Amino acid sequence: MTTYFSDASFKFLRGLARHNERAWFLAHKAEYDAAVREPFLRLLGDLQPALAAISDHYRAEPKTVGGSLFRIHRDTRFSGDKTPYKDWQGARLFHARSRQSEAPSFYIHLQPGESFVAGGIWHPSTPALRRIRQFIVDNPGGWQAAAHAPAFRRRFDLESEDMLVRNPPGFPADFRFIDDLRHRNFVGVRSIDDATMAGPRLRATLEKDLQALAPLVDYLCAALDLEF
Repeated sequence: MTTYFSDASFKFLRGLARHNERAWFLAHKAEYDAAVREPFLRLLGDLQPALAAISDHYRAEPKTVGGSLFRIHRDTRFSGDKTPYKDWQGARLFHARSRQSEAPSFYIHLQPGESFVAGGIWHPSTPALRRIRQFIVDNPGGWQAAAHAPAFRRRFDLESEDMLVRNPPGFPADFRFIDDLRHRNFVGVRSIDDATMAGPRLRATLEKDLQALAPLVDYLCAALDLEF
């Protein structure tokens, strides 16, 4: 079985977290390319057939620029944190229409001790957020199947960062999923340990995760009038 990441991948990212500066990164860029970027690009290419079997509308594009892989450079223009690099590497498996419309995505995150796989929509705009909430109210059975099926909840958590303290206005207080409507992000997430990320079963594990996350992503696509 193929392996992608290794101890060298985590070693580079730990080093970058300690020495987050341009001179250090440039001195170790060959390590970044060999241990992080290139294996991640290979993984994305290898995941594309499984992703295509899930949905014709999603892409895992192994491009160095403009594809699924996020840039390691941080955008510091509007941030108080001026460190130039991310100390993690992530990739978004995106909807074919995501450049024209807000869309849910699948996501893979590599970081020492904090790697994970996820699917859903992160920080949607206010109009999109309201559409999703209203869709849940109008289609509670589908939401139950997509986000609360026992097999799904055994494997994934619903991301709960930055939830509303109170119920969103305009929705029935006695709705059975009213707590879910307090989410600002609608994302299923599962942590992956370092041994799995660096091991020979990573691809098979992620393929199973993508398949299991598909009903949630499909539901959110329906809420936003996107094909799945």
